[in-house]
Amino acid sequence: MASRSAIVIGAGIVGLATARALAVQGFSVKVFERTDRAVGASIRNFGMVWPIGQPAGKMYDRALRSRDIWKETAPRAGFWHEPAGSLHLAYHPDEWRVLQELYEIFHKEGRPVRLLDKTAIAASSGAVKTEGLLGGLHSSDELIVDPREAIASLPGWLTEQYKVEFFWGKCVSYISDQIVYIGNDEEYEADLVFICNGADFETLYPEQFAEQPVTKCKLQMMRLVAQPDEWRIGPALCGGLSLIHYNSFKAAPSLAALRSRYAAEMGDYLQWGIHVMVSQNGRGELTIGDSHEYGLTHDPFDKDFINRMILDYLRRFACFRDWSVAETWNGVYAKLTDGEADLFFSPEPYVYVINGVGGAGMTLSFGLAEELVAGL
Repeated sequence: MASRSAIVIGAGIVGLATARALAVQGFSVKVFERTDRAVGASIRNFGMVWPIGQPAGKMYDRALRSRDIWKETAPRAGFWHEPAGSLHLAYHPDEWRVLQELYEIFHKEGRPVRLLDKTAIAASSGAVKTEGLLGGLHSSDELIVDPREAIASLPGWLTEQYKVEFFWGKCVSYISDQIVYIGNDEEYEADLVFICNGADFETLYPEQFAEQPVTKCKLQMMRLVAQPDEWRIGPALCGGLSLIHYNSFKAAPSLAALRSRYAAEMGDYLQWGIHVMVSQNGRGELTIGDSHEYGLTHDPFDKDFINRMILDYLRRFACFRDWSVAETWNGVYAKLTDGEADLFFSPEPYVYVINGVGGAGMTLSFGLAEELVAGL
């Protein structure tokens, strides 16, 4: 019996996860990517695999499954990863109250969390500013990869492990009857076609996308130089503003009061969707950010004042050996406006769209793709 065939359009993390899920199910898979290598949102992020940000149940389980696939894949595909965990820090009584509430909730859910006092935090990370520190919530779920390394390494591993074929610099112009067309003359046929085109959703099936509750988010980020003497920060670090960013934290009864204080005291941070966190890659570089601007069309230029706001807030809770900025950039990803976690629909028979994972592509894509492919 001939194996079933599938085509995946897009070689970002959603496309790669979909190719893997299909290959594991025995499909022969071809992946088409319009650029010579993936350069979109999948490489413009913290590299954080972030279960703590996902609410209990399906989403948290999906994040854990994705993390397990990352852990299993990284040594085989030859890219760096670190089960660094995360540390959310409190410098105000209302932040500390929220963290204590979250500890009680997460602990009951069976998550591996601990409340740490100032002494324990200083022991776990030399990068935390202890002046005025009230405490922190530590989680051991979180994993860090370098997104540039990981996204660059996965195609070779998928080819070697599952014979997935990659076609780079091939822009799909249209799809009809399970035939994928590159321009007008080059065509490829498959039993199933998956479109994983992220923020580039104007190219294929634009009318169907126009009916979906989807917009785009532009974020600004920076990378600080590799820290001297191989100095490590330990867990990924988050300031108080991150508490109003993640869905899982909405479970805290005191969160609304905290948000009100931030709105009164730091309205400019909320206006630009800024919350501040930092991860460290295998080379010792620090990835920091980020901001969130929503809309279908974005100004291509970075705003210097946003980067300065991020750095100013970061200095409230972090101290590094070297603050030199090596790189700045922006990324754009597709974001759903109805509060859902992902977008999955079929614009025509045997053609499926997987999109809208928002800023959680590294955290959710592997698990999501497994679920969707298994459910077909």
